[in-house]
Amino acid sequence: MHTVVVGTSGVTASDVLSVARGGARVELSVEAVAALGAAREIVDALAAKPEPVYGVSTGFGALATRHISQELRARLQRNIVRSHAAGMGPRVEREVVRALMFLRLKTVCSGHTGVRPEVAQTMADVLNAGITPVVHEHGSLGCSGDLAPLSHCALTLMGEGDAEGPDGVVRPAGELLAAHGIAAVELREKEGLALLNGTDGMLGMLIMALADLDTLYKSADVTAALSLEALLGTDKVLAPELHAIRPHPGQGASAANMLAVLKGSGLTGHHQDDAPRVQDAYSVRCAPQVAGAGRDTMAHARLVAERELAAAVDNPVVLADGRVESNGNFHGAPVAYVLDFLAIAVADLASIAERRTDRLLDKNRSHGLPPFLADDAGVDSGLMIAQYTQAALVSELKRLAVPASADSIPSSAMQEDHVSMGWSAARKLRTAVDNLTRVLAVELYAATRAIELREGLAPAPASQAVIDAARSAGVRGAGPDRFLAPDLAAADAFVRCGELVAATEKVTGPLQ
Repeated sequence: MHTVVVGTSGVTASDVLSVARGGARVELSVEAVAALGAAREIVDALAAKPEPVYGVSTGFGALATRHISQELRARLQRNIVRSHAAGMGPRVEREVVRALMFLRLKTVCSGHTGVRPEVAQTMADVLNAGITPVVHEHGSLGCSGDLAPLSHCALTLMGEGDAEGPDGVVRPAGELLAAHGIAAVELREKEGLALLNGTDGMLGMLIMALADLDTLYKSADVTAALSLEALLGTDKVLAPELHAIRPHPGQGASAANMLAVLKGSGLTGHHQDDAPRVQDAYSVRCAPQVAGAGRDTMAHARLVAERELAAAVDNPVVLADGRVESNGNFHGAPVAYVLDFLAIAVADLASIAERRTDRLLDKNRSHGLPPFLADDAGVDSGLMIAQYTQAALVSELKRLAVPASADSIPSSAMQEDHVSMGWSAARKLRTAVDNLTRVLAVELYAATRAIELREGLAPAPASQAVIDAARSAGVRGAGPDRFLAPDLAAADAFVRCGELVAATEKVTGPLQ
């Protein structure tokens, strides 16, 4: 099994995906263990002094003015975890929790948190045992970190609360730790706070969304190319020289992908046939501009993610010169903004895909295709309601594009009077990515059927490869009306697992 070694300088997006989705093992580097020990010595020295230090010998948030005596500090650390583990609602996905735990471990290993090496090792042991704390949908405001979600993870380290074992069964966390030979931790000064104070949940979801969108944007280029073919459109608008004079890199990449898919098509360039037209509609002609803008948005989001992956987010932090200083680095605004920005791009990509689908089904705009791509229009309804479903998904995506980060609800008796709502931005982006997959699946379903209905005209080799692969995957072609939901589910699975892109690339080579 692949092993990810965590050092002091952060981790990569690939590391996060390996642990969250691939079940990779986690090890602490020698450098990290040394940094953990050195920072802990600083915290222990401060804890022994009579002067109060936030997070070490004081309360938290609005209660930070109280100095806590030494005999109460272990209780203080336990209590912050217990009281902050206040999430409600459905459980979040296992991959999200694993990303959350791993990214918190990444910051702990930076040597800036003051957590003991044995606590960090326990975090790694829990991940390696396949134990997943029960974390709930609601509870984070994305400021002072993802407090409630991280608290539920810290609770598991203490042997309290519930967690899911590697067998998928939820049991008391103490039982699971014991079954895997892991000793519950007894938290000491600052450790409870250090386990809760990070942007790890929203960052983990950003990294996974970017990985999914990388495939989906390539998928969107393929479905747009298929729709262009089915509508007898022109590929001249995809010429590299046209995109070079507006040098947005994402636009050029999308146009190149579409051109690669359409190479050798017998369906393109029929503008002056039976239904002459000067230009294709915007949803066809401007596909690279819209998908390209989304690609450029992803590039910016990756830059933010890379910076956050290299960060040590905690409050207070242990600095290299031995100071322990309060700060505001836990504020989730940088991550929240790009999560919301991506949701806008996703909604627009889905919207233009739906417009192409609708055009394929409208006999007045489809340039010779039967109404709704039906076998016997009137007796058969064809894909009429498939487009309704697609439209409903797009409508929801527009609602999900409303930014969460524009909102703020003060908390902690007005001490935390401006929050990022980054966790909410991440949760809605996950839903948006899921819906985009379905929208593209409907376009794929309609476009492949429409191409097959263009008798006597041969599609591009890449398009034919997609059609063949889709049919082999249970995405059935034209014919009389039938129970449509299974066909759409098969198309969804075909896009979701990356088979659409894989089938295309067998002909085109790697897409951009």
